[in-house]
Order: sequence, then structure tokens, then C-alpha cells
Amino acid sequence: MRITFCQGVLAVAIAVNLLILHYISSLQQRLLQHHRDHPHHGSRPLLCPPLKPGLTVLIREFEDFENYIPDVVRSFLKQDPELNIVVAADRLPYPPMLLPNAPNIHVVLLKPSPDRPAYEFKPETYVRTEYVALVPDGVKADTATAQLEQMLEEFRSSQTKVEMVAAPVRSPAPLRCLNLKVSLKEWTAEYMPAPPASRLCTALTGEAVVLLRTKDFFNLSRPLARPLLTSLFVQTSLRGWAVRVLDVSFSLLHQPLLTSAHNQWKADNLAKANRLRLFQDFGLKRVILEDGKEQWFGCSKETPRCFGTIHDDTPEYLYQNRWTPPCCLRALRETAKYVINILETSGVRYWLEGGTLLGAARHQDIIPWDYDVDLGVYLEDIPNCELLRNAESGSVVDEKGFVWEKAIEGDFYRVQYSEHNHLHVDLWPFYPKNGLMTKDTWMDHRQDIEFPEHFLKPLVPVPFAGFLALAPNDLRGFLELKFGEGAIEKPEYPNPAMKSLEKGS
Repeated sequence: MRITFCQGVLAVAIAVNLLILHYISSLQQRLLQHHRDHPHHGSRPLLCPPLKPGLTVLIREFEDFENYIPDVVRSFLKQDPELNIVVAADRLPYPPMLLPNAPNIHVVLLKPSPDRPAYEFKPETYVRTEYVALVPDGVKADTATAQLEQMLEEFRSSQTKVEMVAAPVRSPAPLRCLNLKVSLKEWTAEYMPAPPASRLCTALTGEAVVLLRTKDFFNLSRPLARPLLTSLFVQTSLRGWAVRVLDVSFSLLHQPLLTSAHNQWKADNLAKANRLRLFQDFGLKRVILEDGKEQWFGCSKETPRCFGTIHDDTPEYLYQNRWTPPCCLRALRETAKYVINILETSGVRYWLEGGTLLGAARHQDIIPWDYDVDLGVYLEDIPNCELLRNAESGSVVDEKGFVWEKAIEGDFYRVQYSEHNHLHVDLWPFYPKNGLMTKDTWMDHRQDIEFPEHFLKPLVPVPFAGFLALAPNDLRGFLELKFGEGAIEKPEYPNPAMKSLEKGS
């Protein structure tokens, strides 16, 4: 059979294609085998190019409705036309920003779109330099001083001592150095003034340009959360990082940045909302400011408590290696003080019971991981208290919003912080029988046992939760009867079989 010229060409083309497919297939197999033999543990893909010398300006902190981002970009480009600049926004800014059309200028939207690949919404895709400078809106770069180069040189000379350097922005709010202590276990952040004239600290308040290593910045859990510097310093303080404030400074293009009272109002509300969301996301419910004032971001009388139903005496926060949220401890203290005052004025004999008494002995307060307050009362005194009498026939909401009720689990009473927030004080009615204090409802707890009445004759005042409360006269003897020898000195979680203090620390 004779083969035509066209058939010959087609056969050669097919053979060439088969060879190309074979080569590609073998190359893929080698790459897969390389991945298996040399797994990549970093945050970047294996074939991603390494970071190059230099820095990228990253602009994140600005408002969509009014900003100076185009002027800021042009200001830095005048200093260095090749400077890489990334503008990160939650969504496409409106009104649109008219930025220079250059390959080194990138606008990155942080909210993904279903029709686009994921890498397009990650700023680290466009930050390919060793260092990144976080620049707020309105900053003007002065060509004569070349502030960024000064910051970079200062960082390189002191990077064994600090992980960040900062240059203040000359604005109505001066930059101040603070020391920040964050305790996730206690859901708390505390800002403290740094020593006067200090240039080394763990947090800043005011406007600043901050420079740090790119790999450090993008290894933070939430590098671009707003407010940007608040978020940054919460995360870096947990890592023990420090920031050095430099003598170099930046000026603003325009003061004030927001030119109308309405826009300022919008910005202030957004800042409050961003701050609230940030602390909620980070699990911080109490923030102590440098002047000693406190801000609370947890539950209140108008909201449910911060944790749900408790299983096996082990609240969910213990599994998160956290203790009782401070807003819950505050509500428990308030409820305990209120209930005890009602009992005392009504002539109901009471005493601190169980883990609550253990907290008084150890801390003069509620145990840091406890979730309720227990009081023992004399059963025969219950009729002396109108609220307890009325609770026999149903829940009673008193004039302060506390809810008094008969517990559904047995013959005892419960006082809840509010109708919405069910943090509570339990009142356990005891009565004497053959010299022992007993009751009709027993829970499956080691400490829930009968005890000699002589512990209650007399009752003695002890410091507890910021006030004086009554307790058994032999504190140690009573607690060791209930919890075992050395109970005061040997703290433990309520159910060590589920979660132990030693393993949780």
C-alpha cells in the first residue's frame, strides 16, 4: 500500500506528539516523586520564587468612601519609580481609585470571587521582597530624606534585637510607646505605659509606618485584620516580638484626612466595629487600656453567657486551654454579692460551699476556671426570704433583673444573672440530722457529702470576690473532708478524667 505525502506528514506529527506527551508524563512523575522525597513545610508552593532584596509598601488602613491612596502611591513612586506597592482592600473600592498603571502597582481584593483563582486574593502573592512596610492612608514620602531606606538600614543593624521598626507619622495623635501583655487563657489584653522616652516597646498607639520581614508578617494568623496596628501588636506580643521607634518620621498629605463630619462619623463607627470584631475573633473579652480604664467585649445581662451547656463538669473553654471568660467571672461576682446580701437581710443562714469555698481559700475569689457559685443554706430558713418562697411556684424576675427559680434537677434553688444570661448561683438547702448536715438532692460529685454541723457553729466571715461572705469555721478541715488532704494546695479541674490542669497548662 502506497503512503501519500499527507499521510506521511500526519504520521510524523502523531509520532512527535506521542514523544511530547511521553516527556511531559515522565517530567510530572519526576516532580511528584520529588514532592514525596522532599516534602515542602513552608507556607509557599514548592515552585514559588524566593523573596528578593528590597521592600514592598503595603497599604491596608484606609476608608473606601474617602482616601488619599492615589496621592500616597504617587508620593512613594517619586522616591522610587520601581518600588513595589500593594493596596489591600476587602472589596473593590468605591468611588474607584485612579492609580498609576504600572506593573509594580497592585490592588488586591481580600474577598474571593468564585470565578477567580485563590492566589489572586492573597497579598503575599504580590509581595515578593524580603521586607514589607505597612503604610497608613495619607502618608507622604519625602524624597530628600528617603525614610524607607533609613528604616531598612536601621532594621538591618538591629534585627538581632527587634523584629520590627516604626517611624511616627506627624499627625494630631502623637505616637506613643506601650507595653502589651496578652493572656489568651484569661481572654485579656493589658496595655501599660512604657518608660518615659522609651524607644523599645511591644505596642504603639497613634499613626506609624511599620517595617518588618515579609515572612514574619505573613506567618501571623491574621496579618491583615483591621484595625491593622492593633491586630499586628496583639499577635506579635504573643510571640514576644519588640518594635523600635526611630527618629525618622513621615508627614501627612492632608490634615484632617476626612474632610466632612459625616465621613468622620462613618470612620469612627467602622473603627469601633472593626475593633469589636477583631477582639471577638481573637477571643479577647477584656481590654485594659494604658490609663487603667477597661473595655469589655464579652457577655452581659442582655446577651447569653459566653459558653454553652456543660458536659461532664468540663466547660468547653477548658478544652481550648482557656479559663472562665472575665465577663462571666464579673457576672458571677455580681450575682453572688447580690444574692448574699438578700440572704443576710432576710435572715437566711448561708455559707460558701464546694468549689466556691475552695476558691475563697485559694484566691479569696472564684476559682479562675469555675462556672458557677455554690452556697449552702439552712432549709428551715428558706421561708424567711420572699424571693425563695415565691420561686416555689415559678421563676421570679426581681427588680434588678435577676431570676430566682426552683432548679429542675432537684430540690435546690438557682439565681440567674438575667433572663438572657444564665450564669448563676446555686442555693443548696441543708438540714441537721443526728449531728450531720444532710439534704434531699445529691449530685454525683465527690465533695457532695454530709458533714458535721459543728463546722457551721459559728459561721465566720472570709474575703471573697471583693466582699466578706460567711464560711465554715474550720476552713481547711471542711475542705479536706470534702475534697481530700491538701485540697487547697493542689488545684485541679472539676473532672480531671476529661481534662486535667497539668495537661491543660
